[in-house]
Amino acid sequence: MYNQMVVHQLREAELDRLFQAFADSTRRDIVRRVTVEEFSVSGLAALYAMSFAGVQKHVAILERASLVTKEKRGREQIVRGNHEGLLKARRLLDEYEQFWRQRAARMADILTEG
Repeated sequence: MYNQMVVHQLREAELDRLFQAFADSTRRDIVRRVTVEEFSVSGLAALYAMSFAGVQKHVAILERASLVTKEKRGREQIVRGNHEGLLKARRLLDEYEQFWRQRAARMADILTEG
């Protein structure tokens, strides 16, 4: 029982990080861009009307959600999409979709029975 609770709590924390990451349009755009090609943080900062530090904060949130990785190359921090993290996010979202589809089907069954 305790192990299941810990797994559930970790999963909830993962979901919180994932939804926080996707809650912002700039972060969604960064993910879209870095899954196609890698960018330096300064290269990303040049694309948005915000400070370098603001883009760094967005990248840090995406890193915590395992949606991107960052690698130091010389003086540059290179950001790329984390395909494993994106697949995990997709699986988590697919599970939620399945859960809600089952609930909706069950409610439809109840309504047709009555």
